[in-house]
Amino acid sequence: MTETHTDTTVELPHHPSPRAAGCPFDPPPALHALQSDKPLTRVRIWDGSSPWLVTRYDHLRTLLGDPRVSAEATRSGFPHRSAGEQARNQARRTFLNMDDPEHARIRRMVTAPFAVKRVEALRPAIQKIIDDLIDEMLAGPKPVDLVEAFALPVPSLVICELLGVPYEEHDLFQRNTKVIVKRDSTPEEVLAAMTVLADYLEDLLAAKQVRPEEDLLSELATKRVATGEMTLRDAAHMGVLLLGAGHETTANMIALGTLALLQNPDQLALLRTADDLKVAAGAVEELLRYLNITHSGRRRVAREDIEIGGEVIRAGEGIIFANEIANRDPEAFAGNPDELDLTRDARRHVAFGYGVHQCLGQPLARVELQAVYSTLYRRIPTLALATGIDQLEFKHDGFVYGVYELPVTW
Repeated sequence: MTETHTDTTVELPHHPSPRAAGCPFDPPPALHALQSDKPLTRVRIWDGSSPWLVTRYDHLRTLLGDPRVSAEATRSGFPHRSAGEQARNQARRTFLNMDDPEHARIRRMVTAPFAVKRVEALRPAIQKIIDDLIDEMLAGPKPVDLVEAFALPVPSLVICELLGVPYEEHDLFQRNTKVIVKRDSTPEEVLAAMTVLADYLEDLLAAKQVRPEEDLLSELATKRVATGEMTLRDAAHMGVLLLGAGHETTANMIALGTLALLQNPDQLALLRTADDLKVAAGAVEELLRYLNITHSGRRRVAREDIEIGGEVIRAGEGIIFANEIANRDPEAFAGNPDELDLTRDARRHVAFGYGVHQCLGQPLARVELQAVYSTLYRRIPTLALATGIDQLEFKHDGFVYGVYELPVTW
């Protein structure tokens, strides 16, 4: 019997598979086995469909750069990560799930604020945010939850300033973003959370049409909505996307990266004692490679038949790119890629994706993380976990991996 993407009669590996107990930083063992034995294979996902899973680094880069691979989430066979995400993708398209030229046209509308030079100009303001938050921690009681006191506020304050969203509303967007990125959120819950955020941002955009400021939402309101390039609702959903992506991923990298460094004191010492910002920049790339907090994989669907690695991916079949194991591929990264090594050249990692759809906000994330990793452990050199690592709750249930809380002391 020839299997199609809806066939449920064939025994296939289930995806996603669980991480090993006691190994919170490592990809699931099943991914290691597949990368070694069957790097291109069909897997079974939540809805019974059987997309292809890509686990090798070279296959991932080749396919993500292939125009025959589509990001269009409304295509038949697209492997949605959950029922909630499927409902979201069907209810509202974003440039993340569009193909060129439409993808490029819409993405260009918001590219400028995330350009490297523009982001570098924000470095002093980002540094002040970090220093102020550390001052508050040092002046307050301990232990403290690093997620709540530091990891979440840093990127939230930055993205709010960039977009022009009042930080006083951070509870609103953080609470609803958590619903959107949880794997077990129902379609109704996801759509309700999206509506709350879109309604709020639509009202904010309407106000900025009357009184524009120096921020991205004002630019969308006065240059894109006013000219008819976007509707007010489209601009609001663009804001939802940028607001969520701008704080959720970086917040988890700050907290999980800190935990990884505390568990690897020799690597933390290299970072704490270095005076050169290049050391922090290299550490960011290695931590991005090692941790892979976007651990649900990039999702695509084949537009045409594609032959690769001795297999044929047929038109209409879904593809999942397991970046978390691709970044541990021993053929791509020298030394032992399962070890954290801040001296490693990890710049070719695929934590931000690859090709035309790679992460728009990566320059901003890099500057934020460089500033955090070069400051926090110097300012608080005795920073330590205030509980056992086995007591921490990890985000196995989300599309973005991390810890829910990180109690620390000094």
